[in-house]
Amino acid sequence: MTLSPAEWEAIRLSLLIGLAAVAWILPPGIAVAWWLARYHFRGKALVNGLIHLPLVLPPVVVGYLLLIGLGRQGVFGQWLYSNLGVSLPFTWQGAAVASGVMAFPLLVRALRLSLEAVDPKLEAAASTLGASRWRVFTTITLPLAIPGLLTGTVLAFARALSEFGATITFASNIPGETRTLPLALYTLIQTPGQEAAAARLCFLAIIIALLSLIASEWLARRTQQRLQERDAY
Repeated sequence: MTLSPAEWEAIRLSLLIGLAAVAWILPPGIAVAWWLARYHFRGKALVNGLIHLPLVLPPVVVGYLLLIGLGRQGVFGQWLYSNLGVSLPFTWQGAAVASGVMAFPLLVRALRLSLEAVDPKLEAAASTLGASRWRVFTTITLPLAIPGLLTGTVLAFARALSEFGATITFASNIPGETRTLPLALYTLIQTPGQEAAAARLCFLAIIIALLSLIASEWLARRTQQRLQERDAY
């Protein structure tokens, strides 16, 4: 199977945008998951619903909201452009933002479930021995939640790779800039005589997604096994 330069470019952009999306959502994702797992407060159900809203909203709606908020004339986008010279729409960075927003709930959910499984008594014991909250989190809580973190990260990466609606709305479909694998496939489907190329990209998309899911499961099981072996000693 021989890919054209344009198809290779779409794959390269997909990987770049997927990695960038995961990189920027990882720190806030960890913080939000820990917050939801460890604190009970009024309105928690509403906050949890807002975080998971991208999973149920049409992706085009998410992209439109990003345009309103981060466009040059948007609430935050105007400030970014005026003060920092940053314009996110119609750039690969904007595609990474859109993909990250769509992938964020998957990361938070997987990590939150893993954090909730960590025994709070272990954290309390470390605190009574003088460990700071940050030290407790980095040396006890997070290591024990690594399976969930790995699973959430890989799932978020896979979701970012497959993002279409929010990306095309916020970042458009620009060759060499924002045309990721799903957008390239959409373009080929709309072009007469490109059925074979569309089939190739469809096959590649399935393979990449399947490999991501397998990697997620393998990493989670491998990490859990190592943690159990460490506890046994």
